[in-house]
Amino acid sequence: MIASLLKSFVIAGSLWLSGCGEPFVPESDWPEASPPLWEVTSPAGDVGWVFGTVHALPDDLYWGTPLIDETFERSGVLVVEVANLDDPAGMGLFADLSETPGLPPLLERVEPSQRPALRNLLEEADMTGTDFGRVESWAAAMMLSGEVRTGDPANGVDRVLIHNAKDVIGLESFGFQLGMFDKLSVAAQSDLLYGVARSHQANSDQEMLLAWLTGDEDALADHVNNSLEFSPELRRVLLTERNGRWVPRIAELIDTGRKPFVAVGAGHVIGDAGVVALLEQRGYATRRIQ
Repeated sequence: MIASLLKSFVIAGSLWLSGCGEPFVPESDWPEASPPLWEVTSPAGDVGWVFGTVHALPDDLYWGTPLIDETFERSGVLVVEVANLDDPAGMGLFADLSETPGLPPLLERVEPSQRPALRNLLEEADMTGTDFGRVESWAAAMMLSGEVRTGDPANGVDRVLIHNAKDVIGLESFGFQLGMFDKLSVAAQSDLLYGVARSHQANSDQEMLLAWLTGDEDALADHVNNSLEFSPELRRVLLTERNGRWVPRIAELIDTGRKPFVAVGAGHVIGDAGVVALLEQRGYATRRIQ
């Protein structure tokens, strides 16, 4: 989610979905794809699907499967976090919200014990703390994450799905997402900044991609827990509150026979506070089909 807010990209074209001919599977060192997909059935028998996605992927990672293709074709509407990924207003809003004069040096915004990891992140990004003199910590975290990430948002799963969908609903807007980060407390912004540095130092992005691609739900849950365990505010604002807002809308789409294909970040669909579990709590039957 964070990386997808930073810049817009041109869609490279359909990669695998029906109507595009026989899928081209490039040679790759990545494992065979089996990312997590659930079927959700209402008490009345109406159906929808929940697919955990990744917003930025390496060029050589192929994630499509025949089951995803078939399910996507059966669905009536695609539901994503943000529908218009190329909104030109996004960058302007980011610039407006992200700058504040008189901020302390970036390294001083995290605890002394956390500064080596942040310093290493800056070096890897070929940047210095002085590059962020007016940039708020949440925005600095996004920018640094974008510089060192393993994948490219141009290859993001949501981008491919949106390109191939006939009808798309966004659960949020760019403005809402940016405002959500901008309203974080100073302490939570510091946690976010350190979290990006710590994640990069541990190479956890690579581990997360492997867990997602192979459908390892436990490893995905561990990744989410590890990335948010040190900040209850980040977990609440970025994960649990958003899931709670999304689920009633998803449930309504299922109940009205829209057959939604819900494609949101993998971290939002797993665990006790994930979209799948919250739908179960509302009386929907869920079945992991991939």
